[in-house]
Amino acid sequence: MIRSVLMVCEGNICRSPLAAALLAREMPELEVTSAGTHALVGWPADPHAVELMRERDIDLSDHSARTLSPHLMRSHDLVLVMTLAQRKELLARYPFSRGRVYRLLHDEQGDVVDPYRQDLTAFRSSLAQIERGVFSWLHRLRASRLEPAS
Repeated sequence: MIRSVLMVCEGNICRSPLAAALLAREMPELEVTSAGTHALVGWPADPHAVELMRERDIDLSDHSARTLSPHLMRSHDLVLVMTLAQRKELLARYPFSRGRVYRLLHDEQGDVVDPYRQDLTAFRSSLAQIERGVFSWLHRLRASRLEPAS
């Protein structure tokens, strides 16, 4: 059973905080966190990300970017990345994580476009991809939590 999910992007100020916040809201029983492969350590979430989450009644104002670590990789049951390149990087850096690292857009076999340093329109587009990915994973995660019939 999956109890914890780690969302990973590059800087940990745009995509992964959005994905983590959305999943955490939908499945509060899960431990959901985020990190970046090349995090802008200590930075808050991008103002556009904060604004878009505020529209969804989610507060990202306390977010502080952090770097991905072996400890984070080991301590989460599922790791969701934004791109195929990130998946390959994580599997190369952390071979022990095989079978637990997938793209957020796994079903679409696509990458979530990075909106970093772009306008609100780019963030909305990226968020639409993130929402599709989170929705898709929700079905899997909820199914994995069902108890077998007696």
